[in-house]
Amino acid sequence: MRRRVFCSQDRKSKGTVLIVTIWVVLVLAGLAMAFARSMRVDAIVAANHVASLQAECIASGALQYVVARITEAAEEEDAEPIAEASDDYEAQQVGDGYFWVLQSNLQSDREFTFGLTDEAGKINLNSASVEMLQKLPGMTAELAASIVDWRDEDTDITTGGAESEYYLLQSPSYECKDQPLETVDEVLLVQGATEELLYGEDINLNGYLDDHENDGDESDPDDNHNGRLDPGFYDYVTVYSSEKNVDADGESRIDINDTSATSDLQTLLQETFKEDRAIEIMMASGVSSNPSFENILDFYYKSGMTAKEFAQIADKLTTSSEETLTGLVNVNTAPKEVLACLPNLEDSDAEALVSYRESHSDELDSIAWVTEALDQEKAVGIGSYITVRSYQYSADIVCLSGNGRAYKRYRAVLDTQEDTPRVIYWRSLTHFGWPLQPEIVAALRKGQPLENVVLSMH
Repeated sequence: MRRRVFCSQDRKSKGTVLIVTIWVVLVLAGLAMAFARSMRVDAIVAANHVASLQAECIASGALQYVVARITEAAEEEDAEPIAEASDDYEAQQVGDGYFWVLQSNLQSDREFTFGLTDEAGKINLNSASVEMLQKLPGMTAELAASIVDWRDEDTDITTGGAESEYYLLQSPSYECKDQPLETVDEVLLVQGATEELLYGEDINLNGYLDDHENDGDESDPDDNHNGRLDPGFYDYVTVYSSEKNVDADGESRIDINDTSATSDLQTLLQETFKEDRAIEIMMASGVSSNPSFENILDFYYKSGMTAKEFAQIADKLTTSSEETLTGLVNVNTAPKEVLACLPNLEDSDAEALVSYRESHSDELDSIAWVTEALDQEKAVGIGSYITVRSYQYSADIVCLSGNGRAYKRYRAVLDTQEDTPRVIYWRSLTHFGWPLQPEIVAALRKGQPLENVVLSMH
């Protein structure tokens, strides 16, 4: 009897030990799995962090690449225009990663282009008149007037505009800046501004009609599903365009409205043309008596010079005493939408300018060519607002790590007026989302050669 009790108790003890052992094994297995999962998550986080750092380094390398290209173009006499679209800015490899310099394609919303963007080919929000601003795609009269009030120093309200009285009633409240805009995106602080007006349907600022920008109200943005990317005015405006009031050699220009500079003008004419011809020009223009020219194109018409004669001296003349000229539009590079914003020009005039410069690319060294494309009244009307130079360029830099885990996107603006290009603006655009084809990221994550994917996209 006693033997049976002992056996039963022994079996119970062994069973308890077995159960405890199983539970211990299960707990240890769970802890091992949790630890393994934690290690895996940590490894993924570390890999993503490394990829992010790699993308940041690629961005720095891309910026130096852009600086080098600008410097190289400035040193070469026959170099392509700096803002010309180029494959040299597409899928450039840095280490295991790549970068692109994305350029908004204003001609097609179904094709990517790559290169730098000429800021002088845009309307400057800090200098354009209300009338010029109103002619921008997607602009409203209220917003145009409010932009002028935001940037000017006085507290007078432009018709339809707003000063501090309006902004102090907002939540949160703030005052009217009454100073120039520092970035284009700053316009969103101005009365009447919305992201829809500024960016249009292009919410990721890539100039390409993505699927989510053509699906009606299924996803942001709330587009019209018309199969076309309806942009805002973002790509047509700037706050950076400016140039020194000097000629191509860096010498001060002759102010033809300054009577004390009359002798300098006569000397220039005599050195450029024969003495008799110089006298004829001086007499015909009336510059020796009481000069009052609206701009140098006004002087050209009154002087009786031929377009070829005027082109030889145009860069050495000015009607402004300012050392720096802000917001001049480069008629050699501006799209027709920007040219149409110039005073008294219609769409047909803008198209005439674009057509002429495309067929006379070797005659664009000065603004003299505008007189061949427009009639006298319209040419003189825009003479004070145009240039054939550009000194500020923007770069939309898109960077992707070699394994496709991380990307970075930055917008840089470079000023080239000094010997070395200088970065005057640097802003992350990463939050706008990946702007190029998703197949590129997918290929790198699978370890596939990117060259095959890029070629298949063309």
